[in-house]
Amino acid sequence: MNSYDVAVIGSGPGGYVAAIRCAQLGLKTAIIEKYATLGGTCLNVGCIPSKALLDSSHHYDDAIKHFEEHGIEIPGEVKINLEKMIARKQSVVDQTTGGIDFLMKKNNIDVYQGLGVFKDATHITINGEETQEIEAKNTIIATGSKPGNLPFIDIDKERIITSTEALKLKEVPKHLIVIGGGVIGLELGQVYKRLGAEVSVIEYMDRIVPTMDKGVSKELNKVLKKQKFKINASHKVTSVTRNGDEVVVTATNKKGEEVQFKGDYCLVSVGRRPYTDGLNAEAAGVKINDRGQIEVNAHLQTSASNIYAIGDVVKGAMLAHKAEEEGVFAAETIAGQKPHIDYNLIPGVVYTWPEVAAVGKTEEQLKEAGIAYKAGQFPMRALGRSRASMDIDGFVKILADKTTDEILGVHMVGARAADMIAEAVVAMEYRASAEDVSRMSHAHPTYTEAIKEAALAATEDRALHI
Repeated sequence: MNSYDVAVIGSGPGGYVAAIRCAQLGLKTAIIEKYATLGGTCLNVGCIPSKALLDSSHHYDDAIKHFEEHGIEIPGEVKINLEKMIARKQSVVDQTTGGIDFLMKKNNIDVYQGLGVFKDATHITINGEETQEIEAKNTIIATGSKPGNLPFIDIDKERIITSTEALKLKEVPKHLIVIGGGVIGLELGQVYKRLGAEVSVIEYMDRIVPTMDKGVSKELNKVLKKQKFKINASHKVTSVTRNGDEVVVTATNKKGEEVQFKGDYCLVSVGRRPYTDGLNAEAAGVKINDRGQIEVNAHLQTSASNIYAIGDVVKGAMLAHKAEEEGVFAAETIAGQKPHIDYNLIPGVVYTWPEVAAVGKTEEQLKEAGIAYKAGQFPMRALGRSRASMDIDGFVKILADKTTDEILGVHMVGARAADMIAEAVVAMEYRASAEDVSRMSHAHPTYTEAIKEAALAATEDRALHI
């Protein structure tokens, strides 16, 4: 029987990063993955393939809507080859997951393919092509999450689908009904909207991306409606039925009236659930709460002190980069170090176009906490760089403490917001004030000038270009 200092169950961003960090710290490490490829949901059927399709569809959208204005003339009709687009997406996935294979070899991490099942707190059975058993002084559970569902919906994976099936459709839907106005639904909805589908979004809450700042939600709603999305907030779905190639979604609107939506595909995008199926966690003394999450303490230890859990199986935002930070945290804790994570400073991003990004507190959270704050906001349309690229939608908003001027939250909608948010994270890690950021030179012309201008706006309303 092979013995290890650490065994990691699950090879998504949290798991493989945890394994690499363990190996870097001199710990003999194994990683266990039930699927044939490493990388978990993110690399195989999540972040990476969805961004590949978002980029491909963005190019097509630009070609049919904006090239002529840029002086680019294409003879003949611009056509979509969906099969080729999906194949390119898969090649990106294959390259990326192959890179994880390389990293495992480089760091001398033993890879086991099969379902990892706890025999007890220090022994794991691996059910693959053959059954194996390993011993591990410490284990990190990084088994991630699966798409959620509503109890009355029968997902047939043909017409009533999850994000996994939406990444490999063989045709562009005529009318795609998206249940859930969160990140995944809006991103995949935009992919197929660009490719010619009619898209209707049905959201239970009173606004899309309801966990983000209300101003951001309002701006994204406005932009998507301009892109001809049909957004139906405050709608409670009561049934989803399929009749041949037609899907009918019945919902109750905020007036209590029953309404129906008919389309040829329905994407169920109502969040994700922690995935611990088959782990046999109780055999190791690991407790799982009634939400399906593994309970951990501040050190990410489970109720079995030598077993840790990270990423989507524990509380907190289900984000790949959050899982990575926790993977490093768990590895360093096992090695006797004293790492730290500030969960308030883990950014959230929506990869629609324009992109949406945020870090820190929303205005609603600050009001609820009774914290006096000031807000500075700057529109992207006032930037020379935005006008040059024709990406004028959106804004940057900075929230700062009214007394100390410390930045408490940054929220943005705009081109490259996903990249720009890193500046806000760095500033807030060092507890910068709005004035600190306003006095830093930002290259001209760039999108990030909006951050400087928003900081100026929060500092005695000193924005220069509005």
